[in-house]
This record gives sequence, structure tokens and C-alpha cells, in this order.
Amino acid sequence: MTDGTFEAFRKAEALMAQRRPLDALRELRPVLDEAGEAPSVQLLAGRAYLGSAQLNRAEEAFRKVLDLDPSDHYARFALGKTLQRQGRLPEALAQLRMAVAMHPSPEYQEALGEVKARLALGN
Repeated sequence: MTDGTFEAFRKAEALMAQRRPLDALRELRPVLDEAGEAPSVQLLAGRAYLGSAQLNRAEEAFRKVLDLDPSDHYARFALGKTLQRQGRLPEALAQLRMAVAMHPSPEYQEALGEVKARLALGN
């Protein structure tokens, strides 16, 4: 990554922290062009896509991260949340189960419980 690309990446991270995903995506455009295969870049892009309800793009980004690093528990969690928002609950359940097995954080466990409950209710 060049210095300019790195700065754009850092600015996009800051924009995500401010809950400004569309602005973060604008900042990420040159980063994606130059370093789009980096897991950290795809993860940040996926978060921005998810935050701006671009669910198909979010899914694609999180799957790219997992292709590069199948042990990334956050990417699994985020993919599970993305699939949940798309109404693809069985697929979401599988991803969230793996995320919880890798990293049993309360946030992951809560998301898993939510999907299990929705499936039990038939939604």
C-alpha cells in the first residue's frame, strides 16, 4: 500500500467509527483498486457495505475475506449477520455457529440465539 492508500484506508476506518459508511466507501475506492485483495481492506469494505445496506456487496466482501483466511471469526460473524438481514436464516445460522465456536463473545452468542429463535418461530 502506498502512503496515500494507507491514509485513505485510515480515513475510511475513522468514517466507519463515526457511522458514515457511504463516506467510508468513497474513501475506500482507491484502496480497493490498489489493495483490494488484502483481507483488511475487504473486511472494512464489507462493514461499510453492511452499514449502508448493500447486502450483496457485503456478502461478497466477507466471503473474499474468508477465502483468504477461513479462521477470521469476525468475517464469519459479519457474514452471518449479512445473511440474516437477507432472510437466509439457515445459512446465517451456520456462519454464526462457526463464529461462536471460534470466538464465544457475548455479541456473537446473542446473534446466534436470535437466529435460532427466528428459525424456531418459522421466520
